[in-house]
Amino acid sequence: MRILLLGAPGAGKGTQCKAVAERYGLEHLSSGDILRQERADGTDLGKKAQQFMDSGELVPDKIIIEMMAHAINEAPKSGFVLDGFPRTVNQAVELDKSLEADGSRIDAVLNLQVDDDIVVKRITGRRSCPACGAIYHIENIRPKVDGICDKCGEKLVQRTDDTEEVVLNRLKHYYEQTAAVVDYYRKNNIVYDIDANPAADEILALIFEKLDSLVNV
Repeated sequence: MRILLLGAPGAGKGTQCKAVAERYGLEHLSSGDILRQERADGTDLGKKAQQFMDSGELVPDKIIIEMMAHAINEAPKSGFVLDGFPRTVNQAVELDKSLEADGSRIDAVLNLQVDDDIVVKRITGRRSCPACGAIYHIENIRPKVDGICDKCGEKLVQRTDDTEEVVLNRLKHYYEQTAAVVDYYRKNNIVYDIDANPAADEILALIFEKLDSLVNV
């Protein structure tokens, strides 16, 4: 299967993608993780992307398409689940062209729908470990010791792109550009709307129910 998860920042795409990938034996391709790794490795693409990521701006299509095309080509034959890509209609068009060249296509698009106020609360409350990358939340996923990573003991931090100002800017860009990607895929009748306001386990149950029905068709 080749699955795409779409939704506003904070809709839970990363969490759900990991669970979907594990259940169906797929490769989890997160544009955010790939970009951050490129940035950490100091690659040319990573350096170019850094200024956009830190300010909450969308990374230009040329950079993200090149990066994701390579990751998709390296994915196993069992398929993949895309997280954070495509974010513009142009990216979606280029993705389709690339897949069609290999005789494949996106099989399902899960559109995670979430209210803006919940998005802001989820993202601004996130805390991450700069050493091992573990993610926590000041309300929902608290560490055993306040401000300290359970896994490695490092002090937790709030990422520069997790502030309210940046989150609101990311939402603005989402509605201006990424929301149109959902409409782009609707013409193929492969978009399935998922209520992403409840707790993560409830959202995941809805996703599994939908994907199981597609697998069994």
